[in-house]
Amino acid sequence: MLMTNELLTAVPAWGVMWLLAVGVFAACKVLTYRTAGQRTSAGVTAGYLFGWPGLDVGPFVSRGHTPERRVESREWIWAGGKTLFGAVLIWVGVRAVPTHAPLIAGWVGIIGLGFLLHFGAFHLLANIWRAAGYDVQPLMDAPHRSTSLAEFWSRRWNLAFRDLSHRFIFRPLRSQLGVGGAMLAVFLFSGLVHDLVISVPAGGGYGLPTAYFLVQAAGLLGQRSRWAKRWSLHEGFIGWAVTATFVLAPLPWLFHRTFVLEVVMPFLKVMGAMG
Repeated sequence: MLMTNELLTAVPAWGVMWLLAVGVFAACKVLTYRTAGQRTSAGVTAGYLFGWPGLDVGPFVSRGHTPERRVESREWIWAGGKTLFGAVLIWVGVRAVPTHAPLIAGWVGIIGLGFLLHFGAFHLLANIWRAAGYDVQPLMDAPHRSTSLAEFWSRRWNLAFRDLSHRFIFRPLRSQLGVGGAMLAVFLFSGLVHDLVISVPAGGGYGLPTAYFLVQAAGLLGQRSRWAKRWSLHEGFIGWAVTATFVLAPLPWLFHRTFVLEVVMPFLKVMGAMG
């Protein structure tokens, strides 16, 4: 235990963040693979475990049962463009922010990292796997088009976590807690995981990421209420506006000030994004 504490003390906050994130992700990878019920070649197994950021093992263990998908050139261009945009935000946008506004610079970096990885590079990986005959889906599916929180969190945002939480949390708990209770458990779990990866390395802001996801759960349940449906708060432009407000307004709770200043900014400096 003493050795572990000394190691964590020696590792910078951003390093602790990546250690925790990779550890959690690796555990989820192993869990999904070992419970798949099917096996495949060592090469494909390694590809799923180390070469794909998603958590849907199905396309990798049942390739013969899924049709190959041709990847259109526009998908390559779109994925590459998002990757490039993220890189520009990180290595140009961050530098353009005045030095007296580190919080803004940190947020520009966070957005840049999101485009570079989740929206860009991971989309390119999805294209590569699909071109090879594995019917995987990009982790992000145009989340800005969501007209309800249910659509945003279950069908458009970070489908890797959606696959994991639906399989191991929502479905097992639905019969015991009902749909609402199982959904609340999913958001609570997500909040706790984000607190672990975000607040623990930052050494502060504990509970804020969890609060963010509980707000999402409350908003989702609210949009499903009779009152919300009467006023069309779950569809069309109104639904889109309500969804965007719930997702974006409390975002500083998810990526709180302590995390941005103590973890993100030092990491951006290591990346060479700051002068």
